[in-house]
Amino acid sequence: MQRVPNLRPVALKEEEKSGPQLSQTAKALEAEEEETTKTSSKKPPYLAMFPDAMIKFTRVSKVKTAKLSVLKKPQLAADDTSEGPCGLVCITIAWCQRFNSIRWFMAFYCALLLSQGIVFGLTDVSNNDFEQHHILTTTEKLALTLSYDISSCLLALFIAYYGGNGSRTKWIALSSFLVGFGSLLLAFPYFGVKKYESEVKTEDICSMAKSLHPCLKSKSSFKTKYISFFILGQIAQGIAGMPLYILGITFLDDSVPTHSSGIYLGIADAVAMVGYGLGFAVGAPQLKSSQNSTSPAESAVNHVQERKWLNFLFVSLLAWSTLLPFLCFPYSIAGTAKIKARKQREFRLFESRLNYWKFGGSIKDLFGAVWILLKNPVFMCQALSKASESLIIIGASEFLPIYLETQFILTPTMAAMLTGLILVPAGALGQLLGGIIVCQLKMSCKALMRFVIVSSTVSIIFIGIVIFVHCDPVRFAGINENYNGTGQLGNLTAPCNSQCECSTSLYSSVCGRDNIEYFSPCFAGCIISKTIKNQKKYYKCSCIKEGLTTADVDGDFIDAVLGKCDMNCYKLPLFFAFIFSAIVFTGFCGVPINLIIFRIVPDKLHSLAVGITYVVMRLFGTIPGPSLFKITGETSCTFRDIDRCGHTGRCWVYNKTKMAFILLGICSLCKVSTICFTAIGFYKYSNFVKEKKDILRDISTEYKIKKREKD
Repeated sequence: MQRVPNLRPVALKEEEKSGPQLSQTAKALEAEEEETTKTSSKKPPYLAMFPDAMIKFTRVSKVKTAKLSVLKKPQLAADDTSEGPCGLVCITIAWCQRFNSIRWFMAFYCALLLSQGIVFGLTDVSNNDFEQHHILTTTEKLALTLSYDISSCLLALFIAYYGGNGSRTKWIALSSFLVGFGSLLLAFPYFGVKKYESEVKTEDICSMAKSLHPCLKSKSSFKTKYISFFILGQIAQGIAGMPLYILGITFLDDSVPTHSSGIYLGIADAVAMVGYGLGFAVGAPQLKSSQNSTSPAESAVNHVQERKWLNFLFVSLLAWSTLLPFLCFPYSIAGTAKIKARKQREFRLFESRLNYWKFGGSIKDLFGAVWILLKNPVFMCQALSKASESLIIIGASEFLPIYLETQFILTPTMAAMLTGLILVPAGALGQLLGGIIVCQLKMSCKALMRFVIVSSTVSIIFIGIVIFVHCDPVRFAGINENYNGTGQLGNLTAPCNSQCECSTSLYSSVCGRDNIEYFSPCFAGCIISKTIKNQKKYYKCSCIKEGLTTADVDGDFIDAVLGKCDMNCYKLPLFFAFIFSAIVFTGFCGVPINLIIFRIVPDKLHSLAVGITYVVMRLFGTIPGPSLFKITGETSCTFRDIDRCGHTGRCWVYNKTKMAFILLGICSLCKVSTICFTAIGFYKYSNFVKEKKDILRDISTEYKIKKREKD
């Protein structure tokens, strides 16, 4: 990194030549705010403008911009070599030139974003299902959870710096290949999977002559293969994601006018969210809970569906379909040079600090540029805001399925499906609307910060309301309800089932006629079971003494039925509405934060700034986030199973009230952090603007005094 010799005297000479224009220099900064105020005061017909904006993204009305006399008007070279034709290497095809536009680039870019989003959804569903049916060490769980984030964090700065100085479209083509290749690695464990039948059959009813193996171990070949290939596949996805998300959005911002980039970035984020939802929706129906299973070994393997590999194969083909188009795109889209020239005439607060620096290709130059950005307080505040926002999405995706399953008595499949229905449309709608709003209102940098603060405040209000939308705790024998006055709370074994030799490794909840839920028919003391109309019913349950009796078709009195008790709670739609609104307003903040970063950082450092943002987001958001939510969420656990091998399993029963306050409290804390970081950035930005105004006024006053002395 080299610095050009001192050019300040030259700049001063230019200022003296500018004559009367210097008196207007001090008003340049106010022009941006005044113009924004005038624009925002108008009420554009959004319903009429929205279709036009979606069709013609690059159409932007001419806006007066303040011209600083100390800046030269950028000259546009007639033969800008960076805007070449579409072609593969040295081969140029005439009919391919119709695709050399930002709209076609956006189409292929969205297809690639969609494919990786689907991979993320399928991977999360597969990992959650795998963890429920296999006993994993802490190291194995962390490796499956964090392999994507760690691999992307380690390479983000290098890809951002060197990719930003090279051909970004070629780097995105590399992402296309890696997304497809990583998806194939994720599909490999499901090739040729066969069902494994346990030799020991286990009955889920009370029996003194029950045959229980002391420690049943299933074959571990699938487990080893799954962990190995899923770690490799997620590492490949992590490497692919950095050019895709860092270089992709900077390429879009450089290729469209200033006040049009918001809608492009909003569409890109929305498509990524939709992709995740599609993956979640496709994978969720293949879930099979270990609940209601009579053989753990059978349940641990039979949940694997042989067609799962087809989902990952489809994603590979979709990603690879964009490889050739990205290889054919030139260094810059046609018309980029004119847009860059127009942007250089716009006011940039920190541009003057780095006008005379040249960044080379050495590691020393890389870390020098990183250090310059780290000293920018406004930029660092936005990066930390991005990290706090990522924690909210992580918390929702990690703990919301368990929250729904516990609070509203839903099956794992239904809870996973509803999570996808809440997160995906709400997140996508929020990102898209956020981009459209800032695009139509042509917000200044300070207006964008105000928008983030207001949106976060509204989101906190909805999160606070959600805390009060919950159902009454279920009556659970041995947990919060005793066995007809016998037994102890916290212990599932009571005198009425002590002779049954029940195991907590078999969770198969039943609802007794006394409207109390039991961990399994065995713990309810049931000795007879029947299957009538595809529903299992239990008879002669020694622990169930009260309640109305109902006879079946054979005249036998039913004591319990398989499944959870109906709590007659109908608050799920209300919960859905409030949490949906909270996530929509959370999504409003995504695009404005990116635009603020682009406004306060010089063009030459845009890619590196986004790379640093992703590193901060990984270190303070996505890497500690899952563990943070799991550890804090598990504190509300009231009963956890222990299998016959002595391993601690998943939590089956939660304290509903405590869970609600923990989950929603962390989300509220994250939103408060976003507000604080943005407010600090707003304060710092305002101070910088004020200092700039004072300097320009001093220069203008000095020039007027010298002119009067000469006269």
